[in-house]
Amino acid sequence: MSYIASPSVRSYAGKKGVDLDQVAQASGREMLAKEDIDRHLSGSSAPVQTHADGSRYWDVNHAEFGPVTEEPMSRLAQVAADNLSAANAHIPQVTHHDRADTRAVEAFRMSLKDEAIQRGIKLTALAFHVKALALTLKAFPRFNASLSADGQTLYLKQFVHIGIAVDTPAGLMVLVIRDADKKGLWDIASDISDLAGRAQARKIRPEEMGGASMSISNLGGIGGSGFTPIVNPPELAILGITRTETVPVWENDVWQPVPLVPLDLSYDHRVINGADAARFLSHYSGLISEPRRMLI
Repeated sequence: MSYIASPSVRSYAGKKGVDLDQVAQASGREMLAKEDIDRHLSGSSAPVQTHADGSRYWDVNHAEFGPVTEEPMSRLAQVAADNLSAANAHIPQVTHHDRADTRAVEAFRMSLKDEAIQRGIKLTALAFHVKALALTLKAFPRFNASLSADGQTLYLKQFVHIGIAVDTPAGLMVLVIRDADKKGLWDIASDISDLAGRAQARKIRPEEMGGASMSISNLGGIGGSGFTPIVNPPELAILGITRTETVPVWENDVWQPVPLVPLDLSYDHRVINGADAARFLSHYSGLISEPRRMLI
């Protein structure tokens, strides 16, 4: 049986007096590692566990090193782990970073505070981000697309659905706001509140979690100054948002304290190039900086 073993693995086998041909034959593996040799010496022929996408999970007895407890992964967490592992393994992902001035958005949002109370709707900054992303996808239709599994066909979507990653007791869920480009801020805010509330109560239907054009991962309420969100296939990009930070900006010949929200755009480089990503996030940042442009 043919196999591949690095020089260090061959050296390790020599020191242990192990015939790699026998290890390969017993394990059925084509890529041999030191762990395979140790398994062979222990009398176990079982190969190191492999996942469906070819990734390896090391079968380690952690209790040998100290006390441990076991906690089973939920079915939802297992599915998410599978998707993220496959995405990270197969998508050539790049992350572009930018910031947006939130002074106008916050001023506008505060001006609507009384109306929000009357409507019984919580108007958060996230509603503005959803609207800005929907409009930016309309302006950059190549981002509102999906690549076929064989990489031969690009599906350009005529709808704009925005996914929102929500942290729930059952695990991470991506809820979808349908036709966000056609909805006003109040409708979007209402959808966010409704979906997030039902997600926490585990009352989300399967059809409410699929078909997003692009997703938002918002960590602004927790913290951080930036991160690299993983693209959620079959989407081509994902937008990460972290906590708004007030920084000094040179403006009108004086330093001004300006609240800037960090934006992290991860994208599939097979379809989207760096220049397009920079233009996309610049356009998005402009909408956040001047929210009246979203209402025109």
